[in-house]
Amino acid sequence: MHRITFGILFLFSALFSVNAQQPKKLNSSEIYEAVQKLNVLASVLYVAAHPDDENTRLIAYMSNEVKARTAYLSLTRGDGGQNLIGPEIRELLGIMRTQELLAARGIDGGEQRFTRANDFGYSKHPDETLSIWNKDEVLADVVWNIRQFKPDIIINRFDHRRAGQTHGHHTSSAILSLEAFDLVDDASAYPSQLKHVDTWQPKRIFYNTSWWRYGSREAFNKIDKSNMLNFDIGVYYPLKGLSNNELASMASSQHLCQGFGRMTSRGSQEEYIEFLKGDALEDDNPFAGIDISWNRIEGGKAIGTILKSVENNFNFAHPSAHIPELVRAYQMLQKVKDNHWKSIKSEELKSIIEACSGLYLEVSANSPTATKNESVNLRIEALNRSNIGIQLVSYNMTSLDNAVSKNITLPQNLRINIEEGITIPDNSNYTSAYWLNKKGSLGMYNVEDQILIGKPETPRAINVTFNLNIENVLIPITKPVVYRYSKPDKGELYRPFEVVPPVSANLKDKVYIFENDKQKDIEVIVKAGKDNIEGFVQMAYPNDWSVYPEKQKINIANKGDAQRLVFTVIPPKYQSEGLITPMVNLDGEFYTKELIEIDYNHIPFQTVYLPSESKLVRLDIEKRGSNIGYIEGAGDVVPESLRQIGYRVTIIKPEQITAKNLSNFDAIVVGIRAYNILDELKFKQKYLLDFVKDGGNLIVQYNTSRRIKVDNIAPYELKLSRDRVTDENAKIRILEPNHPLLNFPNKITEQDFEGWVQERGLYFPNKWSEEFTPLFSSNDKGESPKDGSLLVAKYGKGNYIYTGLSFFREFPAGVSGAYRLFANMLSAGKEKTSTNLKN
Repeated sequence: MHRITFGILFLFSALFSVNAQQPKKLNSSEIYEAVQKLNVLASVLYVAAHPDDENTRLIAYMSNEVKARTAYLSLTRGDGGQNLIGPEIRELLGIMRTQELLAARGIDGGEQRFTRANDFGYSKHPDETLSIWNKDEVLADVVWNIRQFKPDIIINRFDHRRAGQTHGHHTSSAILSLEAFDLVDDASAYPSQLKHVDTWQPKRIFYNTSWWRYGSREAFNKIDKSNMLNFDIGVYYPLKGLSNNELASMASSQHLCQGFGRMTSRGSQEEYIEFLKGDALEDDNPFAGIDISWNRIEGGKAIGTILKSVENNFNFAHPSAHIPELVRAYQMLQKVKDNHWKSIKSEELKSIIEACSGLYLEVSANSPTATKNESVNLRIEALNRSNIGIQLVSYNMTSLDNAVSKNITLPQNLRINIEEGITIPDNSNYTSAYWLNKKGSLGMYNVEDQILIGKPETPRAINVTFNLNIENVLIPITKPVVYRYSKPDKGELYRPFEVVPPVSANLKDKVYIFENDKQKDIEVIVKAGKDNIEGFVQMAYPNDWSVYPEKQKINIANKGDAQRLVFTVIPPKYQSEGLITPMVNLDGEFYTKELIEIDYNHIPFQTVYLPSESKLVRLDIEKRGSNIGYIEGAGDVVPESLRQIGYRVTIIKPEQITAKNLSNFDAIVVGIRAYNILDELKFKQKYLLDFVKDGGNLIVQYNTSRRIKVDNIAPYELKLSRDRVTDENAKIRILEPNHPLLNFPNKITEQDFEGWVQERGLYFPNKWSEEFTPLFSSNDKGESPKDGSLLVAKYGKGNYIYTGLSFFREFPAGVSGAYRLFANMLSAGKEKTSTNLKN
């Protein structure tokens, strides 16, 4: 039974919030801009390696000034970067950075695409990059994206001729883009793609150059620019009230986890692209020789005549006046043979028709999640805010075999509510990041479905298509099911509707460190994805470990509730490592995924399901001192990791840094990039150095050389650089084997550097005063030794230690040697105390 109600619409205003995920509602200026873009049949593909590599100035210019369909192809999702605003790294960071890219594109007007390449961390040469990536598969993905998007021109962010001079991912993106340019029109190249797409040949490919490529503005001014085109990307958009470069700054500021929040800029600004390959340049137009009007497609001229008239005579006060013309153009477009442009422009036209009529269509579920075979109540809202006659003929739902016939006229400004009950099909896929569904490799995601490759997100599982009669033409408009709700302190909010497993199990920590053979209790949190969960939980674990009890019952009455279980884990008496996984058994089927929620104000709420597993580490470790103060930097899990091995760790806020407070601690640890992000340290540094002078132990983890908040990061001369060792297996040479820090309380050897992940370290100092003692030397293949990874200096009665070693990556990976070395750093200066205690 369907219940239909009519109600008067009460208009209200609300501040737009990315986090709220509210549907976009176009005003008259935005509709007009959409009509302008509708009349341009041009495409630009911008290619680079990572989120935040893209030049938002050029993307915004092509999208908003040229009105071309513009996309950014980021080869990776940026999993290998750092996170300035939270603890998420690797796959979870990739989720965040994907959403930041989508937020940026929502501002600069572009679209977003990807390949299956995994950001494995900094690489110094494309040879290394392409050996870790599967070059052929990434090249295939670039070819696929070009064939699918069909760009007229391609613009590379990076120079393919700079191998070894910059990030290997950067150069690789340019190399692969250039190779793909020559392959996309070759039917013998990746022929299996041609089941879904046609071959294609872009007209030209460019490199987005600038003065920084040549070292200085003066050097750039002297070079021959006859092979370049330039644009003033500071153009002003009166309809937006913004300059293009303001828009670009707002877009790039979405990359907050990388510290890209910045002030806007405006005014004339030149941007250059260098011609690389394709049809020779004819003038200052990158699209020279391409008809980018409706005339480029057969049957398009008549459509263009109608739509140009709409553009030239646009009625800003009453945009609904154009609906008859827009619908006529839509009807004519359905007869066009060019399926590529027909598909793109049909969606653009439907969006414009929807906006011109003030048509509001929404399908909201009574819950943000549901499991397979679960019943869900949907609230359908349909509202026509124009005087144009619109009839809701029927709607189709993903979960229903047949359309639901309605034949309801949508009266002007009277809201229609329809309640519909559906059952989530048993063959539905769980909502998850498609590139994480199967285990990949260090360099590649494992995605087998060709259609998914390139997409920024997993397509929504449950959608509703409204079949509308407008001007006697049937027009389908599809909307995803959402969850709409409100909070007193935030107002109206939206979340995507998701299909979830009936149960998930989380372990409290990702690594469990056993510093001796004493047992530990670990907590398992089982969360219900539906009502009335009954079953049991048992653990999978290494053979030389013990866990009891063998299994525990679960009984959860309500969806969304959780039950906490405690298992006791007994380590072996010797050093050992392995994985532990909670397995939830419901009716004979095991579920082993954990639910992870990512919630930041600048991106939509994200739920991620990943294999639920933690690392067990029984290590041979000694330590001295137990009371540690930690000054948090840019999001890491070092405090939690130190607690794992028995330290009492207190988080110290910058305002709490006083001589009295610091005196309570055996050692102070400064978090990663703290000196880059905490302005207060400029005024607190003297207290930290006095703490060392009075006999304290200060450990400073890596900072970048730019934007340091203090004049002197150390008590003696210390110059930070961009030196890094990216090979996690690079040989470590011990420079001072007899140094106390390498012998007390744990003997540190080269063996302690086995099993490290992603890198040895980054942003090492490359110059220091004689008071410092470097303890290790290492380097990537073919490079000079880098000796600044760990520096120790006596200052007064205490020890100042600076390290660029990547403890923030090694601790979450459960690397035993990293814990042993850090314990020695925390124990520095306590050798005499230990001797006295023994005596």
